[in-house]
Amino acid sequence: MIIRPHKPEDAVILFQLFYDTVHKVNIQNYSQEQVDAWAPENFDIKRWQERTKSYFIFVAEDDSGITGFAELEENGHIDCFYVHHKKQGLGIGGKLMSELEQKAKDLKLTEIYAEVSITARPFFEKKEFKVTQKQEVVLRGQSLMNYKMSKSLGK
Repeated sequence: MIIRPHKPEDAVILFQLFYDTVHKVNIQNYSQEQVDAWAPENFDIKRWQERTKSYFIFVAEDDSGITGFAELEENGHIDCFYVHHKKQGLGIGGKLMSELEQKAKDLKLTEIYAEVSITARPFFEKKEFKVTQKQEVVLRGQSLMNYKMSKSLGK
């Protein structure tokens, strides 16, 4: 497996991985209506690409193709962080997180943070993130619970 910077032509595959992960993994903690609001079928791929223009995006890839991806904004915010639903628990998330942390350190950031799903919270806790706030967000008319979590990177 390799971790590499994303390419614009990855967008459709990354969206499909996001969609599948939300609908096949996060469904264990959220209702069908909630995952439909979170990852709608009719999502606009141009909007998906546009929102990430200033992000640092890392892609995990093996012989089977893209297995995960993670997005970091310049301010230390982790936006998307998803591992293929058939590749959970194989260390892909750990490798992606290491890449994000290194990039954040290269940017001289002292902290990274994310809004983390119920499903992803145990993974982020294992990576030494701490819950700073439990929150409910409304997305496309559905209320979803998640956690603001952060990790200090030291100096």
